[in-house]
Amino acid sequence: MTKVLAVLEEREGWLTEVAGEVMAVAAGLAEDLGGSADALLPRGEAWRDGGEGVERSGVRRLTVLVHEALASYRPEVFTAVVESAVREGGYGAVLLAATSQGKDLAARLAARLDVPLAQEIVDLAVSGGEIELVRPVYAGKALARIHLDSSPLIATIRPHAFSLEPGKSAPEIEVVEADLDPSGWATEVLAFEASDPEVPDVAEAAVVVSGGRGLKGPENWDLLEGLRAALGGDAGLGASRAVVDAGWRPHAEQVGQTGQTVAPRLYFAIGISGAVQHLAGMRTAGKIVAINRDADAPIFKIADYGIVGDLFEVVPALTREIEALRARG
Repeated sequence: MTKVLAVLEEREGWLTEVAGEVMAVAAGLAEDLGGSADALLPRGEAWRDGGEGVERSGVRRLTVLVHEALASYRPEVFTAVVESAVREGGYGAVLLAATSQGKDLAARLAARLDVPLAQEIVDLAVSGGEIELVRPVYAGKALARIHLDSSPLIATIRPHAFSLEPGKSAPEIEVVEADLDPSGWATEVLAFEASDPEVPDVAEAAVVVSGGRGLKGPENWDLLEGLRAALGGDAGLGASRAVVDAGWRPHAEQVGQTGQTVAPRLYFAIGISGAVQHLAGMRTAGKIVAINRDADAPIFKIADYGIVGDLFEVVPALTREIEALRARG
């Protein structure tokens, strides 16, 4: 019987949306293995409520590990507490979100436990008691099916990559005061630069509106913001590497091989030519809409819908139509 642990993240005191996905995948995996799934949430304050996705997550127990030093992500501290939980709990598999924090923590945890790691998993299955993982390779042009001959198995789950059924049971919630000694820690969080709380993180957004050099400058980003607002609260903003390198947009919005990997239901590539590095970060989106004046742009080869035209004319017209549709309900 294999026990599975889901390691959760929160932002500004609330569970992230992908935390619910990680719990659901862990619960499903445990069921297929004939075992049980637990969840672990390190945090700095007393627990307020379960957050969306907890009540029907399917995990058996949610352990909330509380200490002021866990209020923000500190790599060596989080690695130590998760490693301790994995060893003490005897878990055979550990799942995390494929976010910036999750991928960093997973790599450190795998190194401490001396086991291999599978990042950016988009599917998994159990056959004959063995776990088969699926992840994109070659910049997303192919899918690799892999087996990790290790215990525990450690993997990160790409947000929005799994079609999930809600669990049938709520977990037992256990709040534990962590026993930590901050002396000698190598890092200290001095400050945060807050992002707009009304705009979802690009890695978790169900809809992503991304822009490239075709917008000609940062002063034109209000076109994308208008489209994002018209699409609703589930939409986030993204950008190509060229845009981020030029200083037009923050690195947190970069989509691609050296930025965020996203898998939204709907992806708008506006003024983006479609270099292979960018495609690696968004190829697994559910539907891709490309807007570019160059009919030969590589982005059209993978787009589900393509509009050849001047984005400065197309985007405002598209925004108006979406606003009109939403107004009609």
